[in-house]
Amino acid sequence: MLRFISKALAFFRRRVDSSEAEKEQHVKLLEGDTTLKTVQGAVTKVCKDHGLIDDLIYFSSDVVTDSVFLNVGQKVTAIVEEDKTYGWKAIKVVALCDSCHGNGMSNSYARVSFASVTSAEEGADYIDHTTYFSLDVVCKGFEPYQGDRVEVEFSTQSDTLGRRALLVKPLRHKHVHEAYITSLHGRNGVIDDSIFFTLESLKLPVGYTPQIYDVVNAVVVESSQSCYMWRAISMTPVKRW
Repeated sequence: MLRFISKALAFFRRRVDSSEAEKEQHVKLLEGDTTLKTVQGAVTKVCKDHGLIDDLIYFSSDVVTDSVFLNVGQKVTAIVEEDKTYGWKAIKVVALCDSCHGNGMSNSYARVSFASVTSAEEGADYIDHTTYFSLDVVCKGFEPYQGDRVEVEFSTQSDTLGRRALLVKPLRHKHVHEAYITSLHGRNGVIDDSIFFTLESLKLPVGYTPQIYDVVNAVVVESSQSCYMWRAISMTPVKRW
């Protein structure tokens, strides 16, 4: 009898532990795991068993909630993660109802979207030709340039359906160490035959002017620049002893 009671208690203890683990995982998914992002966008491509959101985020049909068939133009919310194969991959996609106007969230509810900088003016930029943002909301150390892929945190006004950018930062960035300047034409150049830079938007040490074959360290951001997918935003020459 005691053995039976012991087994029963162990079973329910495992059930409680499992439930707590699921709750912890759910909280991590929504709040704590910085490798995951919740974004809002539109479906731009649909194939038999997969598609793209904003021409950037890959999703398979099995991650769409309620097995809803998504059409091009459908607005969605997705939980995404970085992926070595696809760049960005959705692990959950929820179709948004056009008549919900924000799913009942308050006006101050912040959302995230991936986009491209399509034009630049003094003191302000535009994202995907539609969303205006002031340079005051750009993260420190980043100066947006046409073609840059950015992550935008914004609020939606339910009464006007307008969007206001709260924070703009590079979608992805990385550090490049000891790379050669392989091309230089006027005020534009290329690092390692793969990273574009322009003196119009590049932070340099005082007194330094980039020269071809210089060895440099650079901070680069994801950006669509002709045949290049990265743009250097800062560059420092490497001293050779």
